[in-house]
Amino acid sequence: MRRIHVQPIARQSHSQQAANYGVSQGRLAAATGMAQGRISEIANKRRRVERLDLFERIAGGLTMPDDARRLLGLAPARDSTGAAFDLGTWPEVVRVYDTQAAAAAEIGQEAATAREVDILAVRGFGLLALNDSLLHAHLTRPTPPRLHVLLLAGDSPALARRAAEIGESPLALASGIDLAQERLHDLAAEGDVQVHRYQALPVWRLIRCDTVWYVACFAAGWEGHASAVYKMVEALAGPLVAGFRRMFEAMLDESERTVGDGRSTWGGPRDRGRGQGEGPRPERRPRRP
Repeated sequence: MRRIHVQPIARQSHSQQAANYGVSQGRLAAATGMAQGRISEIANKRRRVERLDLFERIAGGLTMPDDARRLLGLAPARDSTGAAFDLGTWPEVVRVYDTQAAAAAEIGQEAATAREVDILAVRGFGLLALNDSLLHAHLTRPTPPRLHVLLLAGDSPALARRAAEIGESPLALASGIDLAQERLHDLAAEGDVQVHRYQALPVWRLIRCDTVWYVACFAAGWEGHASAVYKMVEALAGPLVAGFRRMFEAMLDESERTVGDGRSTWGGPRDRGRGQGEGPRPERRPRRP
């Protein structure tokens, strides 16, 4: 497909402007991978394109030149023949916030319309479990998203280390994780919610809302919400999002599902529910084929 140059044309609809270049909605849909109905809604101003990753998709599908990309607020296209690129030409990390609080409004906007939400946390209190948590209101909307949550297992050897890093007792940390899981179990009665408990040392704190990722870090001396937050979007051949997605899926494969599909168990250092008549150890999630 030939390159399409963006020029301001007064008093013309998007459809008229596209027609000037002999481009039909069908060709636009094929080039961008979007449904023709969605193209029609955008062209007739019934839907607005606001997400950076969608602008990137449209620009990539139409092979827009750099001057047109800049009009959409996008970085110049990458030259695949180069050995190194400026960060501005590899638009996976699109924004950095100094704390979760600084990113809260934008994360809430993404979660409000997301169809899928993935969470990797230690206990998820500030994100999910309380009525005023960052994401709680968006998980209880009339059409809630599919939610997968990874929380630290109460019998993990890493729990005591993480508790010491943030100045808590292992029992207090495990109790908080159990309480968060119990609140998520209540949400599971209303929608597609799964909670998994992982064994590994907490390193990354992830929030995924469809194709947008918010990444923070757990470290000695601070909780995840105090970390800087990187906003990332999926980009062609981008290694960061692909790597975090692969890591999240691998952790799901190795975790124990404790909420979802009728399961509801918890396993802190008190070993609640095991050997006390309160329920069996949940099975590990089957490996993906």
